[in-house]
Amino acid sequence: MKAIELFAGAGGLGIGVSRAGFKPTSVVEWDHWCCDTIRENRKRDASAIAHWPEPIEGDVSHVDFTSHEGKVQIVTGGPPCQPFSLGGKHRAHQDSRDMWPQAVRAVREVKPQAFIFENVKGLTRETFSTYFSYIFLQLTYPEIERGKTESWVEHRARLESHHSSGSNSGLSYRVIPPRVLNAANFGVPQKRERVFFVGFRSDLGVEWSFPQETHSREALLCAKHSGVYWERHQIAKRQRPDLGDFRGGSAEALARKPWLTVRDALEGLPDPEFSPTAAARFLNHKFQPGARSYPGHTGSPIDEPAKALKAGVHGVPGGENMLVRTDGSLRYFSVRESARLQTFPDNFAFHGSWSETMRQLGNAVPVTLAEVVAKSVAAHLKASGRKPGRA
Repeated sequence: MKAIELFAGAGGLGIGVSRAGFKPTSVVEWDHWCCDTIRENRKRDASAIAHWPEPIEGDVSHVDFTSHEGKVQIVTGGPPCQPFSLGGKHRAHQDSRDMWPQAVRAVREVKPQAFIFENVKGLTRETFSTYFSYIFLQLTYPEIERGKTESWVEHRARLESHHSSGSNSGLSYRVIPPRVLNAANFGVPQKRERVFFVGFRSDLGVEWSFPQETHSREALLCAKHSGVYWERHQIAKRQRPDLGDFRGGSAEALARKPWLTVRDALEGLPDPEFSPTAAARFLNHKFQPGARSYPGHTGSPIDEPAKALKAGVHGVPGGENMLVRTDGSLRYFSVRESARLQTFPDNFAFHGSWSETMRQLGNAVPVTLAEVVAKSVAAHLKASGRKPGRA
């Protein structure tokens, strides 16, 4: 199956989609350093993206997708999230960085069987509820274009009228109600929440729901209280923290796997501060000095999933992207450690300075989370293709 990857960034979503069995025919990204990262990894032996085409470096609004019509099964991407990010300026549709209209245009021109788009949790804030529903309606009826003199509010009203009419003519998609997924609940060692928009072309008749969560906080607490977690990491009893009473959890939550922690993610990596020579054997694994904690930016405890890595509007927000050891000391995560937290493979190299590569990682989708969603979509598309009369 073929795919088009928009707003590719460093490739987190795209790698997950590729692992699900899709082969990208076009990869679009405007940022030079991200494109360099993709170009470099296309050349690496056994790279996760060795089969990717040369990325199109530039503004997606200048890319014509009509030549892909009917030839691609899925369009994926993460439209720039700064307009909606809790760390941004919250301008949404008034922000020139809002690329949702271009995502809709790609769907309109390609007419894929399905799409997967993701964005920051901030998009679901009440402040953006009207625009959120506008995105949903555009993805449902991508052929109903906004007029040149039409405001987005007027366009939304026209889309609502069409939706209410019950008309099933033209290109339309069954868009599953968007959901915020916490990556930690799917085996990512990071509490990272992203909202996903998934849709299937209406003529396919696909019934789909988001994958079930596989990991839980309750299961991690159980593993700690039983000693299983500490024994796995060979932590002596005298070094284990006092966890208090264990109040258990639902049978459903306890039946899942434990959340993965920072300690789980960094297993096998030498500490770049105290073992720089050993650390140098790993790509992008170098100590970065200058970490400090301050109110609201206290880093990630080693025995919990990491806090969400952040890119920052004006450079890396240092207090967020830090490791906190059990003795209270702290340091910045190296680029390789951050890549582990985002579930990138160890042979995936990042280009640019520390702040630049951390920005790439702070904007990325965890590979594992993308893979879970994309594999479910792929399975339903394959099942749909086996039904009589389905294209």
